[in-house]
Amino acid sequence: MEYSREEEIRYMKALKKVQEIKEFYGHILVYVIVIPILIFINLKFTPQFHWFWFSIVGWGVGLLSHAFQVFEGFKLIMGKDWEERKINEYIKEYNRNGK
Repeated sequence: MEYSREEEIRYMKALKKVQEIKEFYGHILVYVIVIPILIFINLKFTPQFHWFWFSIVGWGVGLLSHAFQVFEGFKLIMGKDWEERKINEYIKEYNRNGK
């Protein structure tokens, strides 16, 4: 079976998206494994100062950012057609101002 160029492009986009999701799940897995180890090390050797919170929060922010990138979180917040509406708004403004 031969694919058209358009179908091939859609397939490649879907393949890229699946790869991004797979990498995100790997990121979560590493987080879930490493954070308890860091907590254990902290509480075992320096229980007077809980530095593991810095790792949890810092890495958690990175993980949240990764999730927004992979799952297009900004589209959830701003709506699916926000980008297209904004582009059209700027085009109209540029046409109106002649710039």
